[in-house]
Amino acid sequence: MEEKKTFRTRIIGLRLTSAEYEQIEKRCKNSTSGKLSEYVRCLLFNKPVTVYQRNQSLDDFMAEMMQLRTELNSIGNNFNQAVKKLHTLGQIAEFKNWIITYELEKRILLNKVDEIKNRINKIADEWLQ
Repeated sequence: MEEKKTFRTRIIGLRLTSAEYEQIEKRCKNSTSGKLSEYVRCLLFNKPVTVYQRNQSLDDFMAEMMQLRTELNSIGNNFNQAVKKLHTLGQIAEFKNWIITYELEKRILLNKVDEIKNRINKIADEWLQ
């Protein structure tokens, strides 16, 4: 069954103050309506309007994750700088052994830090859209 497409040909003029218009526009932007006219039609005809809502606990979680990401960056950088410094002291036998032993552990740590950062970035990007 084909649905007949109806065209809107009638115009209603409505005057608003700047504050009123901004209020309606702000509410429209917080809804799923693509256009202001679509939003106003829904209001006029008492149709349901879907509004975006933010989850405060998830916002708090994301703030903590972004702070953790920054701290992980610092930890990774500090660790990397320490190992580079030890590489310059390669003439001493004890340091040479330590460098060889912990090189693998360094790579594992930095890989995990990168994995955590990438996951946090992905979650942040999804949430902020």
